Amino acid sequence: MSTLGKYFRKLKPEKTSNLKVVVLCVFTASTFWLLNALNKDNYTTTVTQPVVIDYDKEEYMAVSGVPREIRISINGNGWDLLKRHFKMGVTEFEIWLEEPSRQPYLLTSDIESQLSEHIASTNLVDIVQDTLFYQIDKIVSKRIQLVADTTENTLAENHAFASAIEIEPKTVMVTGPISIIEQLEGKLRVPLGERNIEDDFSRLLPLELDRELDRYLSLDEETAQISFMVEEFLENTLQLEINKLYFPNNVDINSDITEVRVNLYVKESRLEDFQNLELAATLNYNNRNREDSTISVSLNTAPDYIRDVSFEPESFKLTYE
Repeated sequence: MSTLGKYFRKLKPEKTSNLKVVVLCVFTASTFWLLNALNKDNYTTTVTQPVVIDYDKEEYMAVSGVPREIRISINGNGWDLLKRHFKMGVTEFEIWLEEPSRQPYLLTSDIESQLSEHIASTNLVDIVQDTLFYQIDKIVSKRIQLVADTTENTLAENHAFASAIEIEPKTVMVTGPISIIEQLEGKLRVPLGERNIEDDFSRLLPLELDRELDRYLSLDEETAQISFMVEEFLENTLQLEINKLYFPNNVDINSDITEVRVNLYVKESRLEDFQNLELAATLNYNNRNREDSTISVSLNTAPDYIRDVSFEPESFKLTYE
């Protein structure tokens, strides 16, 4: 701008006056040309038309984005097209879907006549998109099972469930789009809110959905009572004599060891029963590994209140005469 100002100052007054006249003439001519051009008809252009896909929202719910606009080619007066370009006076075109869950798309040829009436100030030449896609599901209610989430470090080490897990209520009614409900696979997992539990458990817990599911689904219950009993398994170490079963006369173990060390865990409430057991470390020839001629140690009895049994040594090599 400063360079242009210096240029004008160098010009003689009469030349400056002439230049201003020229500029004014060009501006006036351009304005008249533009106004004359905009007053003409038969212009064609492509614009964006806002749309609203409407349906019975008490019966259906959209589970993915529905189209908010479509591209159309229109023909008309220059002024009308200019106003459309700047979104002046443009109103949304409403598309009513009677049963939107029947199919996930709408052919734009089905709405061409209604859209043509909607933009009556211009002529509809063509709808650029031939199909509008959406996913709108039927809203249903379904009863699903409540399940305690015990997938990760629920109980402390060497602890186990001493009773069944009780949940009240056992089921909950979930309402929402059917495709979203199906993602639950008939179950709603309830986090216990604790890990490494050592004692009997009884808590009133909130029923919560994942953030993504919570946008679509609702539950008829807010909480559930979850209870179960927990028991500790106590470690025991024993030295047991080896008891050989079904060994042929020409077969023996390649070792002078007569005892093995046994490490196991016993349910605390069954310690007395455990102490009355007559345990033995058994080598059953019928259970030998035929591929490498080894035989593993096992207990002569294995009640359900014993677990995590290990031996030292775990197995022996067989010898044949």
